[in-house]
Amino acid sequence: QVQVVESGGGLVQAGGSLRLSCTASGLTFADYNMGWFRQAPGKEREGVSCISWSGSSTYYADSVKGRFTISRDNAKNTLYLQMNSLKPEDTAMYYCAAASLCRPSGSLSDERYWGQGTQVTVSS
Repeated sequence: QVQVVESGGGLVQAGGSLRLSCTASGLTFADYNMGWFRQAPGKEREGVSCISWSGSSTYYADSVKGRFTISRDNAKNTLYLQMNSLKPEDTAMYYCAAASLCRPSGSLSDERYWGQGTQVTVSS
């Protein structure tokens, strides 16, 4: 049974940093492109960032480019998202997903598995 579990969310002031983690089990982690998407109340889902299965290629939404960094450790079946210079508009539930493809926009295509999400709240 596949399990995807996100952690690391919380409440932070604008300008602060958070590091999200995502651990996946029950699948061959290195077979998948991995990424993060977020959804705020009343807003559409937004692809944040995606990383290729090897980690050699990364993609970011324009809204987070230069502030967020995605990485992965295939030996630990873990995906990370380092978020710096956080803004109130980054407030959302953040989800980790395993997908077939990364899009250049930072979104994912054909998500196969995803977790329950971790809440990020940025106060002004």
